[in-house]
Amino acid sequence: MSNYLLTGAAGFIGARVAHFLLADGHQVFGIDNLNPVYDVRMKEYRLKGLLDQPGFTFIRDDISDKSLIGRLNGALPPLEGIINLAAIAGVRASTSDPWSYLNTNTLGALNMLELARQHAVPKFIQASTSSLYGNEGQPPHNEQASTDHPLAPYAASKKGAEAFCYAYHHLYGLDVSILRYFTVYGPAGRPDMVMFRFCQWIAEGRPVVTTGNGEQSRGFTYVDDIARGTLLALQPAGYDIFNLGGHEVITINALIHMLEDLLGKKADVRYIPSHPADVFSNVADVSKAQRVLGWQPQVSLTEGVSRLVNWYLAERAWAKDVATP
Repeated sequence: MSNYLLTGAAGFIGARVAHFLLADGHQVFGIDNLNPVYDVRMKEYRLKGLLDQPGFTFIRDDISDKSLIGRLNGALPPLEGIINLAAIAGVRASTSDPWSYLNTNTLGALNMLELARQHAVPKFIQASTSSLYGNEGQPPHNEQASTDHPLAPYAASKKGAEAFCYAYHHLYGLDVSILRYFTVYGPAGRPDMVMFRFCQWIAEGRPVVTTGNGEQSRGFTYVDDIARGTLLALQPAGYDIFNLGGHEVITINALIHMLEDLLGKKADVRYIPSHPADVFSNVADVSKAQRVLGWQPQVSLTEGVSRLVNWYLAERAWAKDVATP
């Protein structure tokens, strides 16, 4: 049994990582500030599934607050690792409030790195993003592709976090694995992401607002596969970067048709112009994670989307009212 500090414990990926750690008999100290950057009912739903589990301790706090380091000093047992998944996500939203992204995604990462340094934590995992690849190069992107031209403050804030991770590895020998997540989906997913929004909109007969012509492609990976990959990255790496996700590619139009079939309803699709921060194709080369970490996605897109739809229909009484910006 080991002790882990997990930030973003009520988040989409964080909650699943916590479940897997607890199932393996570990102690999880989960931090989340339940920020209402999207409908907080989704975070409360995920957190409810953790609070009664043996081995889980919830700490409601904000990693961007430097004083949190002092509050955690003496409050935590020796840690085997810090898994920093807390973040404000969303490419388009970051263009209207870049400061919150800088505070949580970059400064928050720095605070957790400093906590790891002070406590000599042997392993640090930093969640990053495929948005760093922008529109440069030809997909699928591997970890050596350029990340020097982020298209939005969200990507820029994650680039800053990666830079601080390398500095702490270089200066203090901290063992760091950076995980660049691609598009993740599944039950209780982020309501600002395309899977949940389209499922809700089609199920409730609302217009399905789609940017561009719908022929842009995304590589999707089921959340449980992402959580398993995150735990595999706890192995020693020195300093390394891994793509996780995006292994099964589909166009937005084809995704809409898949959801129509599963829900038994026709979508009222309405196309609007693309956003300058959008990329046309976001596809991952995950061969490094497969080779080094032994990561292999297990849930097909067809199975995963079916699970999402079934979850939505089971939770429809409240999920239909979740805000989908």
